[in-house]
Parts: sequence; C-alpha cells; structure tokens
Amino acid sequence: MNIDAPSLPDNPDDLKEIIQSLSMSYKNLEQNDEKKQARIDFLEERIRLLTNEIFGRKTEKLPQVDLKQLLLFNEDQQDAFEGSLPAEEVTIPKHTRKKRGRKPLPENLPRFEVVLDIKDEEKTCGCGSRLSHIGSDTSEKLEIIPAKVLVIRYIRKKYACKSCEGVEDNGPTVKIAPLPPQIIPKSIATAGLLAHIITSKFDYALPFYRQEKILHQMGIDLPRSTLCGWAIKVAERIEPIISLLRQDIRSGPLINIDETPVQVLKEPGRSNTSKSYMWVYRGGDPDQPSLIYQYQPTRSGQVPLSFLKGYQGYVQTDAYNGYEALGRQSGVDLVGCWAHARRNFVKVINAKSRKSKTGLADIALKYIGKLYYIEKQAREKGLEPEEIYQLRQEKAEPILKEFHKWLLSKLDLTPPKGLLGKAINYTLKYWERLIRYIEDGQLRPDNNLAENAIRPFVI
Repeated sequence: MNIDAPSLPDNPDDLKEIIQSLSMSYKNLEQNDEKKQARIDFLEERIRLLTNEIFGRKTEKLPQVDLKQLLLFNEDQQDAFEGSLPAEEVTIPKHTRKKRGRKPLPENLPRFEVVLDIKDEEKTCGCGSRLSHIGSDTSEKLEIIPAKVLVIRYIRKKYACKSCEGVEDNGPTVKIAPLPPQIIPKSIATAGLLAHIITSKFDYALPFYRQEKILHQMGIDLPRSTLCGWAIKVAERIEPIISLLRQDIRSGPLINIDETPVQVLKEPGRSNTSKSYMWVYRGGDPDQPSLIYQYQPTRSGQVPLSFLKGYQGYVQTDAYNGYEALGRQSGVDLVGCWAHARRNFVKVINAKSRKSKTGLADIALKYIGKLYYIEKQAREKGLEPEEIYQLRQEKAEPILKEFHKWLLSKLDLTPPKGLLGKAINYTLKYWERLIRYIEDGQLRPDNNLAENAIRPFVI
C-alpha cells in the first residue's frame, strides 16, 4: 500500500486512526490467508482420502509396529507408539512349526476300494520262481459324484367294492391312498429339490438364472420364473418358523442390527432406481444365535421399532439416526460400535500426506488397540461372561477413562470439519454407548457380527 507522506495529517489522533485501520486490514488479510490455507488443507485431505479409497488398500488393518525399528527413525514416532502394546504383548510365545504336507482325508467319508494288481505273467521271477505277495501300498484320492436327478413316481392304488358299488353307505365309491404331505401342493417339486434351490441361492449365492442353466445342463427345463415362484411359496409356508426365530432372537440379552441398501427391479409402484434396504437381526442364545433377514422399502426407524416392540435388553447398532427412537424405549440400552469409531481414525491415517509424521490419529488407534487386545486375551483364555466382565472392569475401564480425557484435551485443537475433528467428535458424541459393552461380559465392543451376517446377502 503506497502512502503519500505529504498528504498525511499532522494531527496525532488522525494518524493513530490511520495506523489502527491499517493494522485491522492486515489482521483481516492474515485471517483470510489462514481460512484459505485451512480450506486448502481440508480439500487436500479429502483428495488423499478419496484417492486412497479408489486406489489404496481396502483393508482397515494397519501395519504392525516394530518398536525397536522405530528407534532408527524420528523420536516423534517412538513417543506416539511407546506403550501402545501392553507388556504381555511383547512376550514371544513358544514357536511351533506347522506340519508340512497334505492333510488326511476325513475318516467319515465312505471308502471305495480299487485293488490294483500286476498281470499273472509278471508274477514270475526271471529265475523261474513264483513271486510272493509281501504287502500293499495304499494311497487315497478324493472323488466327487455329481448330483443325481431322478423322478419319484407315486403309484396310488385304488379300491372299490364290486358287490354294492358304494350304494350301501354314504362313503366314497372309490378309495385311493393319499399323497404324502407336500410343501407346494400339485407341484412337481419335492422337499429335497426346494431345499436345494433355496440353499443354492441364499447360502451359495447362486442366482436363479444360474441355477436355470445348471438344471438345463442336466436335461431339465425349469425357467427362473418357476424357481422364483417356488421360493415365494416356500417363504409363505415357513412363516411359522420365521415367527419362532423372531421369538428366539428377542429372548436373548443382546440383539445386533444392521441394514444395507439394495436395489429391486420391477417392484410394483416403485422405479428401478429406488433404494430399498435389507435388515438383519441377530440375537437369542449367545452360543447358538439366530438370524433373520427382513426386506423393507425404507430405512425408517419404525422398522426396528416394529420388530422389537416390547423388547427389553441391549441393542447394538451403528450410529445411524434411525435407531435413536429405539434407544428411547423403556428397557432398551443402545450399545455403540468401536469398529465404526476406529474406522474414522483409520480414514485420517489414509488421508495423511506421506511426509506427515505420526499424529493424533495414531495415538487414538493405540488406545483402541489396547481395548481390543483385552478382548483377544479373553478369547484366548476362554473366559466366561462373568470373568470377561471382571477383566474389563480391571483393565479396560482405566484405558477408557484415560482415552476420554485425551479426546477432550484434543477437541479444541482440531478443526471440527476435518477428518480428525469428525473422528474425535463422533467418539465423544457416542461415548456412553461405546463404553456400555463393559457392563456385561456377554456384550462385544463392536457390531461386526451383524455386519458379517449381512455380507453373504450382499454377495
């Protein structure tokens, strides 16, 4: 800014006002520069994150840290990871070498013996003596017999009275043996065929058009529309079993819920681009849990509310707002998911510049890693729920308190719109739900069981 000295006023007050105005202008410029730089940093962070999601690793696992190796690099890395592993973790267990070679075939498989022998003329030695049998060499090979398709022909015998031809009573003139019970009356499908079709689709991820091709190769023409119709009728007939499953899920101490979007083509009254959802509920006996998949055209919070009407116990979900109404129901305690909280910090790691040193996200992951190490200890020792509860109270609770204090201390130091700020705010917002798993040894720190259950449907 050029200032013409002769034009400046001689009054000191006027000069002070000019200087103050210039000072404010410079401050505003500095603030604008800071805002611009913050915006640039934010956009660069988003670019690195998107680039990593497109071209980077799809796993959330982070590289294992070698504490001794870190000493070769900068001290910041050493400080960030120092103490990240409990003392027990650095203990090297006794090394056991895996057995090499092929695993033996299961003993419960039926055996079909094929005896191989040499020709009779080869059983004579060159000296003229007859060779003696001294033993056998046995080897096993695995064989598979493709599925056999056959037709079951029901021959129903008829009976009639030739003497009176049925005029002596009001009963039927001709009596015939009844057909055995059928899942779909007047259909050519047996219970075994229906079980094969349903299992192939929902357990082995074979769509009906592929099953149509497979059956065609066997010489059977069954259009996919027929297979689909059979599946719908089977679903209607097993509704009592679904009701029992629903009761069993609601009988346990914990229900895991998750949902995933799905697109349905040619659904009546909806366009092909409409988004629908498949919901999964997992609950019941923790040792023998039950699963129910429920299709809904909406992601409304009324869906889980309707399914769990009257339920009292723990419900573990992600942080989707649709579950908020469920958490307000009397007797329902929502449990958070540490996998989702951890995922937010992993995004920060993935979006970091290669030149960046170990930062706050690494320290946050260190705390979460300690919590999961405690769960690993419980699994390896095969602890009962009450023992798991005691272990968490003794070891996990102090870590959680320290982690919470650390998060609060970093809250005002990070931009709230940045990835790190979002990760910290998310964790603090759902803190009460995230720490609820230490209240009961039957609970888990994450909702991975429900997420794993929904993956087969996605496939």
